[in-house]
Amino acid sequence: MSDQFENQNLSVAVLLPCYNEEVTIGKVVRDFKASLPGAAVYVYDNNSTDRTAEIAAAEGAIVRKEPRQGKGNVIRAMFEDIDADVYVMADGDDTYPADAAPAMVAKVLEGYDMVIGDRLSSTYFQENKRPFHNFGNRLVRGSINGLFGAHVTDIMTGYRAFNFTFVKTYPVLSRGFEVETEMTIHSLNNNLRLYEMPIQYRDRPEGSVSKLDTVGDGIKVMSTIFRMIREYKPLPFFGGLGLIIGIVGIVLCGTVTFEFAKTGVVTHFPTLIGAVMLVIAGLLLIIAGIILDVMAKNDRKTFVIDTNKIAYNKRH
Repeated sequence: MSDQFENQNLSVAVLLPCYNEEVTIGKVVRDFKASLPGAAVYVYDNNSTDRTAEIAAAEGAIVRKEPRQGKGNVIRAMFEDIDADVYVMADGDDTYPADAAPAMVAKVLEGYDMVIGDRLSSTYFQENKRPFHNFGNRLVRGSINGLFGAHVTDIMTGYRAFNFTFVKTYPVLSRGFEVETEMTIHSLNNNLRLYEMPIQYRDRPEGSVSKLDTVGDGIKVMSTIFRMIREYKPLPFFGGLGLIIGIVGIVLCGTVTFEFAKTGVVTHFPTLIGAVMLVIAGLLLIIAGIILDVMAKNDRKTFVIDTNKIAYNKRH
């Protein structure tokens, strides 16, 4: 694989966002250097209070600092700063196998925009000892696949490979661990070329402590999904909400109308006024959904044009 990079004069960057990973970062850097001999390994230290940066530098990694706390902020800085033909992103906790990286890079070279290191099809549920994380992965996967009509197995994996165009056109908005979910939704919404590659996930080694907050990060991930559904699928979101509210209003109007037809008197004016307001609100939400859906489609058109421009400029 390294010969293929040299022959094609391709540059590969390994991106490792890190926060207090002194127990594992040395091995991770060595493993990626062995698997991808021609690649540059970047370790972005996110305010670590241990020897993460020192150990990574000693192993030959290019170490940089990112003062804004959060994985999303680190990935944003990496994508802005680093230019390469292919990018491989992993974690510094030694849970992802570096020996899978050459195959992931090869898939990017075949034409895929993003290659996903799929943990869930192999060892994740056996290795991960946190049941709520397993439940959260299933919940997120079902929600996103259902909405976008997709079949992505591992929505939240941190092991991915990208081409240049993806990295330079992907808007990193999330600040924390929910960035991987955002990445997947962005790709599905813009109909990018995705490839899932099963990998052998392993749990953190003894002495390495997870930075994940099961409840807090879970809430952030679900909030990200909610926000991106609202932005990327406005017609189902606002239209569905408006339809429910409108139906409730129509039912209430029907009860008042039935009463009037029976007695000739309207005795529940507050109910009638509230019902009419619900119908109007439902209609407004449906109209808003239609307008926002047109805007979202225009955004997707603009994204395609921008990616074509970047790809053209890179070739020339």
